[in-house]
Amino acid sequence: MSRLTRARRLFAKDLSDLKRAPRFLTAVFIALFVLLLPSLWLRVVTQVHLYTDARYVPRADVVLIPGASVVRKSPSPILAERADAAIALYKMGRINKILVTGDNGTQAYDEVSPVRAYLIAAGVPASDIFLDKYGFDTYSSMYRARTVFGVSSLIIVTQDFHLPRSVYLARMFGIDASGLVAHGGDMASYMREIPASWKALWDVFLHRQPKYIGAPIPLSGRGNG
Repeated sequence: MSRLTRARRLFAKDLSDLKRAPRFLTAVFIALFVLLLPSLWLRVVTQVHLYTDARYVPRADVVLIPGASVVRKSPSPILAERADAAIALYKMGRINKILVTGDNGTQAYDEVSPVRAYLIAAGVPASDIFLDKYGFDTYSSMYRARTVFGVSSLIIVTQDFHLPRSVYLARMFGIDASGLVAHGGDMASYMREIPASWKALWDVFLHRQPKYIGAPIPLSGRGNG
C-alpha cells in the first residue's frame, strides 16, 4: 500500500470521526438537559415567590426552618444561616411564629432542639417556637406544616439551591409560600439537588404519605418545644 493511499484512508477516517462528533455532543447535551430539567423547571415556576431581601418578603403566619445537620449539638453553618434569616424576619415583624422542622426520630439524633436553643439565645420567646421532629425530608416537612400545624401561609428560609423545591412542595400542599434565600451552599449542594428534584416530583405524583402524621398542633397556642 502506497503512502498516498494510507494518507487518503487516514484522512477519510478522521473526516468520519468529525462527522460523528456533533451527533455525540448533541446526545450528551440532550441527556444533560433531561437530567437537569426538574431542577430548572422548579426554579422557573417558583421564581416569582423567591426573595433575597427580607424587607420585600410578603408577611405570613409563620417562618419555616428546614432541617439540616448539627455539629456537636449545635446547628451546622448551613442550619445557623437558616436560623439567622428566620430571626431577622421575626424581629422585623414579618412573622409571629417560627416552625423548626427536622429529624428527631431517635434520641441519638436531634436536628430541631439545637435550633430552638439558638433561637432562644437570639431573643425569640420559647412560646413562639414550634418543633416538628418528624420532618425527615422536605416533602414531609411541607406536608406536615399543612396537615399537622395548619399552616396556610409561610416563609421558608433556606439556601438558594434548596429554596425552589421547598417552595414548590409547600405550594403543592395548598400553602401560600414564599422563600427567603439564606447564605451558604456550594456546588456539591446544587449537584445533590438534581436527584432531589426528581424525587420531589415523583413524591407529588404518587401522593406519598409521610412516615408520621399525628394529631394537629395549632400554631395559635404556645410553642411545643
